[in-house]
Amino acid sequence: MTPITEVAGRRLSLSNLEKVLYPATGFTKGELLHYYATVADALLPHLRDRPVSFLRYPDGPDGQVFFTKNVPPGTPEWVATAEVPRSEGPARMVLVQDLPSLMWAANLVTEFHTPQWVIGTPGVADRLVFDLDPGAPASVVECCEVALWLRERLAADGIEAYAKTSGAKGLHLVAAVRGDSGEVSAYAKAVAVEAERALPRLVVHRMTRSLRPGKVFVDWSQNAARKTTATPYTLRARASETVSTPVRWEEVEGCERAEGLVFRAGDVVRRVAAYGDLMAGVVGVEGGGEGGGVVVP
Repeated sequence: MTPITEVAGRRLSLSNLEKVLYPATGFTKGELLHYYATVADALLPHLRDRPVSFLRYPDGPDGQVFFTKNVPPGTPEWVATAEVPRSEGPARMVLVQDLPSLMWAANLVTEFHTPQWVIGTPGVADRLVFDLDPGAPASVVECCEVALWLRERLAADGIEAYAKTSGAKGLHLVAAVRGDSGEVSAYAKAVAVEAERALPRLVVHRMTRSLRPGKVFVDWSQNAARKTTATPYTLRARASETVSTPVRWEEVEGCERAEGLVFRAGDVVRRVAAYGDLMAGVVGVEGGGEGGGVVVP
């Protein structure tokens, strides 16, 4: 029988709690749900009002993995949804606005991916993102070196950057901004090009695979209105239960080995208890709003 539980007044069916999702560590679906419930206060502000794309892996990362943007069949009526404009026509997508919705979505076994804008202002960015992706033999160590350069470059324009691990190989830089998504993308590309000129041995700004071995690809393209990025605190569909984890700049500065910036679910629970949300500075800035954020130059 599927267990029924109540979360903040909503009845939820939570299934297969003993199912092992990450065989390398024995991490179960029940532990996944417990993780999301525990970090909900830190995670929910990064999801709220943003249409969510789900990367689902119901049988673990070694099973079928598929991307879902439209509202999944069987979605409870109390889960918020919104119509989102897309080039191929409008789509209805999920908004994870509260703890019951988060637990319902987590029960589907998902990574959470969100755009750099909120539902009230589609196409108006309130976040700037750089995805730093290392090409072997480069690793997150080289990503950290590039991140430090980018932090200083953005600071010169009055933009405060925050760092998080991707939960995979690299690093994400995120900042609160205000501007049309096209303008933010153009600004991000210009900064990526500048980074390549300043650090030619380390950086490439183009996606071309042949250019990337031993370098860090500074992916600026996720600022496009149609693109999404792994949300802070989301679990990833990797070999173990790694998380896209906000980090302190001291940790970036002190990174000397790739394993030094790998965090699993249990690590993140302890970090949130110790530090709170290290990316709280990018929360609550609506694109085009009056308070917070920096208009991109």
